Amino acid sequence: MLRIVSWNINGLRSPLQGVVYQEPSNSAAMAMGRILDELDADIICLQETKVTRDVLTEPLAIVEGYNSYFSFSRNRSGYSGVATFCKDNTTPVAAEEGLSGLLATQNGDVGCYGNMDEFTQDELWALDSEGRALLTQHKICTWEGKERILTIINVYCPHADSGKPERLAFKMRFYRLLQIRAEALLAAGSHVIILGDLNTAHRPIDHWDAVNLECFEDDPGRKWMDCLISNLGYQAGSHVGPFIDSYRCFQPKQEGAFTCWSVVTGARHLNYGSRLDYVLGDRTLVIDTFQASFLLPEVMGSDHCPVGAVLSVSSVPAKQCPPLCTRFLPEFAGTQLKILRFLVPLKQDPALEQSALQLSSQTRVQTRKNKACVRSARPRPSQAGSSRGQKNLKSYFQPFSSRLQASPDSELPSVPLTPKGALVTPKTLEVEVMAKVVEGQAKALETKDEKEVWTSFWKSVLGGPLPTPLCGGHKEPCVMRTVKKPGPNLGRRFYMCARPQGPPTDPSSRCNFFLWSRPS
Repeated sequence: MLRIVSWNINGLRSPLQGVVYQEPSNSAAMAMGRILDELDADIICLQETKVTRDVLTEPLAIVEGYNSYFSFSRNRSGYSGVATFCKDNTTPVAAEEGLSGLLATQNGDVGCYGNMDEFTQDELWALDSEGRALLTQHKICTWEGKERILTIINVYCPHADSGKPERLAFKMRFYRLLQIRAEALLAAGSHVIILGDLNTAHRPIDHWDAVNLECFEDDPGRKWMDCLISNLGYQAGSHVGPFIDSYRCFQPKQEGAFTCWSVVTGARHLNYGSRLDYVLGDRTLVIDTFQASFLLPEVMGSDHCPVGAVLSVSSVPAKQCPPLCTRFLPEFAGTQLKILRFLVPLKQDPALEQSALQLSSQTRVQTRKNKACVRSARPRPSQAGSSRGQKNLKSYFQPFSSRLQASPDSELPSVPLTPKGALVTPKTLEVEVMAKVVEGQAKALETKDEKEVWTSFWKSVLGGPLPTPLCGGHKEPCVMRTVKKPGPNLGRRFYMCARPQGPPTDPSSRCNFFLWSRPS
């Protein structure tokens, strides 16, 4: 069996913080290994890693028992990025970054690019420069004993912002490039799986509020998925796409099967989300080998949950990892050497060995000469009785009577006097100290009283902050939010219900209370 899992992790380092916090003794490498082991898959595809090569560390890149492959964003730091972790028994035969082939190294690449004449070179570079696609190619063996080639395309498709129409065009061009590459691989005889965050809820059953969305079926992303994906229950004469949505193949009518929820609104508590993550397989592969397709909503750490599938095939691992493997990166290449490499005796050239012996003998001769010079320059001890000679032990002892002899320059200790000439006794000092303490306490009370007076005055003038209002639906304290959408209200604060977002018919979900905050 081959188990594959995909997860939009929303920052590769975010789930690690929770693991390391729970077990501080664990290193980052052990934490990363634990996360991969808990996902319990042979191939793990991650999206939105938000790491670039300059911040990628060895514990994240190299995990014992796995070989990993990364695609980085080349435009922005902490943005996008995908990664694929394969167990050593599922080592791929080839790996490649990007869809267009511009990032290919011509050594260990997947190949099969199709006809991309409709794209310019600048457009292809822009589509691949955000680190949104990673391909790994594996040898698999079916239950019949036949070997096949399986290409896994790990993608993080762009999000179409309603306020940025150019991003919608970018998203659709990315979809088109993905489809060309996948169909080219199919035409070359390879099985293909497209998995990851496609950033589109395909059908109304995949979105919590599809009924209230205008032109839901007319969305360009959904039309593209209609052409790519075929339904097993299609009627004669309808369009048959080259791929199948594996989850809907096994759960065609399952409602509430969502994979993404808003963190800001707390929508995950009431399962108020959408299904944006998919495992798509070519028709032959899904019908012949897929045994199950699943969601893992109980796995926390991101605004997405993992999705996956189980195939009734076995992997035939490659003898060595492709060049794209992170262990071959120059910054990590030295970390994979075995300790025996440092224990093997190195053979030296006889000429070099003879020169080393001559240099060693010259060094010993020079050391003897230096020691002789130091001995000759060292001062000899003086004769006995000399003032510079070693003192007698008795010179450190004096008769007791000499200690009692007073020096002519010594003075008796002076006795403190008051200005009037009277002696200062301990009792007098105590009285003065007590008087100073009482005086300090009196001044502190005066300062405190004055501060309280000014505080009450300014409170009466300013009035202080208003109490948090209660929402109209539940009579509970509201939460304050800030407008982040560009426009006339950008930066303004407002109050709204603090409960998580959910269906309007659910009384435990957020009510429609709204109130602008008073300007400060």
